[in-house]
Amino acid sequence: MITVISRSASFLTSVSHTRWLALMLLSLHVAIAFETTEEWVRAFLLAHYGFFLLWQPLLQGQKKLETRLAIPVLGIAAILILFPGWWVVALWVAVLTGLTGAVAAGMPGKGQRRAYLLALAYLLALLLLWVMPKALNDHSLPDVLTVIVKWGLLVLPVAVFFFRGSVASSHGTAMDFFYGLMVFLMVVVLALGTFTVVAVTKTDYALSVVQALVGMAALLLVMSWLWNPRAGFSGLGGVMSRYLLSVGLPFEEWARGLATRAERERDPETFVRDALADTSSLNWISGGAWATSRGSGEYGRHTRNVVKHTFHGLTLEWYSERALTPALSIHVRLLSQLLGFFYASKVREQTLRDQAYTQAIHETGARLTHDVKNILQSMKTLMTAAETSGPEDAERLQALLVRQIPQLAQRLQNTVDKLKQPHEVDQKTIAAGIWWQDLQTRYANERVIFSPAAEACEGNLPQDLFDSVADNLLINALRKRKADGEPVSVRAVLSCGDRTSFTVEDDGEAAPDHVARNLFLGPVNSDFGLGVGLYQAARQASQFGYELKLEENRPGRVRFILANVAD
Repeated sequence: MITVISRSASFLTSVSHTRWLALMLLSLHVAIAFETTEEWVRAFLLAHYGFFLLWQPLLQGQKKLETRLAIPVLGIAAILILFPGWWVVALWVAVLTGLTGAVAAGMPGKGQRRAYLLALAYLLALLLLWVMPKALNDHSLPDVLTVIVKWGLLVLPVAVFFFRGSVASSHGTAMDFFYGLMVFLMVVVLALGTFTVVAVTKTDYALSVVQALVGMAALLLVMSWLWNPRAGFSGLGGVMSRYLLSVGLPFEEWARGLATRAERERDPETFVRDALADTSSLNWISGGAWATSRGSGEYGRHTRNVVKHTFHGLTLEWYSERALTPALSIHVRLLSQLLGFFYASKVREQTLRDQAYTQAIHETGARLTHDVKNILQSMKTLMTAAETSGPEDAERLQALLVRQIPQLAQRLQNTVDKLKQPHEVDQKTIAAGIWWQDLQTRYANERVIFSPAAEACEGNLPQDLFDSVADNLLINALRKRKADGEPVSVRAVLSCGDRTSFTVEDDGEAAPDHVARNLFLGPVNSDFGLGVGLYQAARQASQFGYELKLEENRPGRVRFILANVAD
């Protein structure tokens, strides 16, 4: 038994929906077009309704039929089978016409669409040529029309049966409910219009159908003109569009407020909470709730009618006293999308701020590390001078220490202060001549050639900038070694003419091209440190109105220059 049921189920699922449609039309035709006994009519109507359930595009075949849906299904079957009056049949044919038109509008393939158009033509012909005359008790139609209806219209369902269709059920296609509703209403208007003309004018049925068709054509012509009149106003199309966009909600005002709040509020969760609070005045929304990965909240009163949307990590629940209409459902979805997009942008902004803050901490730490390394290098230089000096150099060594130790202490104190206030720029200046002498003293034992012309320099220099740049350039140059192991020749020049500049030049190896391009743009690979010394020095120079650049880069001649930017 189970095997038979499983084979039957497999067979039913392998039949294409166009063939179920054809069988549904054929059983309907036999039930109402051929003059049979009442028992046979009900039997064929029962078969017709069964084929309809196998074809229908409204409910999925795999879905369990709930009680609230089963009652209408059984109720329609009972009315159609137990009370098969001609007006009941007319209404049922109109419903089938609307459903067929809705499915035909959403069919992707031309073959299947043609099959549904044939079915639509059959239903309209059956309604106008057979069902409506029977419902109006009109006997004026010729006998040849009876033969055409009974046998000629059978060609259309048979043709539909032999059309190739997909095995998937019709609910898998895109069903245009609006188009189906319009077709159903037009058929109902045509039927009722024909009935009205017959009842009022007492004319025959054929002329009444023509008059009803002419009246509907005129009405559609007027409606099409009113939809887009091009006479200075937008027409019914514009009115409907504005209605769909503004029903129940001043959309433009709310969107403007949302954009303003987005510019003012930085925290994503606070933004969502305040934006939802703005919708609490809507009478069709009783409450709401939101949830993200970092928080949640709710407002208003919760009801059993809830609409839930999730966009970009933001989950929104909207509660209403009554079930939302299709137009309001579109509004709620649009509002949820807007809030989701704004929330995602706020999260990105916060992430970028956190990354910028972390990068600032890293860059500050890297720059101050270089400052500390330069200070340690200066201290090592003093220690080397103390270790290599004899008793006869005691006075000179003491003068050196007295002059250099306070400077090193002050530079170290400035570095500690930068840790507390990393964005503060040290604006302390020093006389150019004094700074030049101190620089020569610090590197007296490093074989650096200092230009004597700088002794007469006047004016002041930003001490922190020149100390940092000079230490970076001189230490990098002194680390170079020639092929034979001899140290390179390093030359330092300070010029205080129309344009203040400090130059460090050596005769060592040139920097590789890929390193030279990125020296002042970002960190580079370094064998001696973090590789950010010159990058940080260039950024510090720009803060003081100076520019640090690699003026020449070739083997035996590498020159860096620090100069103020010309106005």
